Amino acid sequence: MTVQKAIESKLAAALEVQHLQVENESHRHSVPANSETHFKVTLVSTEFEGQMKVRRHQRLYQILADELAGPVHALALHLYTPTEWAATGQQAPASPNCLGGSKHDPAMAARSSAEQRS
Repeated sequence: MTVQKAIESKLAAALEVQHLQVENESHRHSVPANSETHFKVTLVSTEFEGQMKVRRHQRLYQILADELAGPVHALALHLYTPTEWAATGQQAPASPNCLGGSKHDPAMAARSSAEQRS
């Protein structure tokens, strides 16, 4: 079973899902071809009623603990109640483009240079 299918199965089994979309966004990052490391999850459930975003995220982290401890490096979560989902026009925000990781982060480059001089 692929990592994507495992995520879909676990979430569908653990929550009352009205809408679920799991997208493998690994190809948009600096990883080998056919990787399953970066995912975007859009999930709508009545179980999120009355819950703050942090509690919703904690619930998914609990359900996907094995994947997060292993192959999954990044997980973008867009979690809605049915009312919130309707208010978005039933559309999750687009993911930002990959910035190339820390090798392109000026702060990290400055830190590496300082460490090399020490």
